[in-house]
Amino acid sequence: MNRLYAAAAALLVGLSFWAGWEWRDRSADLAQSRQATKQAQAETKAVETARTAEHQQADTLATIGETHEQARAAAPAVADAVVADLRAGNLRLRDGWASCETQRLSDASAAARERDAAAQRRAEFAGAVVRAGRDADDQLAACQAVIRAYVAQ
Repeated sequence: MNRLYAAAAALLVGLSFWAGWEWRDRSADLAQSRQATKQAQAETKAVETARTAEHQQADTLATIGETHEQARAAAPAVADAVVADLRAGNLRLRDGWASCETQRLSDASAAARERDAAAQRRAEFAGAVVRAGRDADDQLAACQAVIRAYVAQ
C-alpha cells in the first residue's frame, strides 16, 4: 500500500508540476498577446492620425491650387482691362513711364503715325507689365499659402 501511496503522490506531484507549467505558459502567452494587441492598436491609431493629417493637408493644398488657378485665369482680363483703359483715356501713365518708349525719338522729327504706334505699344506694354506683376503676385501668394499650410502642422 505504501507503494501505491508513493506512486499516487508521485503522480500527483507530476500532474501539479505539469499544471503549473501549463498555467505559466498560458499566462505568459496571454500577457504577450495583450501587449501585441496594445502595440497594434497604437500603430493603427498613429496611422489613422497621419492619414487624417495628410488628407487635411491635401485638401488645403488643393484649395490653394484651385485659388491660384482661378487667379491665373483672371489675370488676362485684368491686363486687357488696363490696355483698354489706357486706350480709352481712363488711365494715364506717369510721365517717366510714358516717355521711356519715346526717348529715342524726337517729337520734332517723329511722324504722327510713329507716335500713335508708340502710344499703342506703350498701352500693350503696360498691359503686359500689369499681367506679369499680377502673375508674380498670384504665384507668390500661392507659395506663401503652401508654406503656411506646412508650418501650421
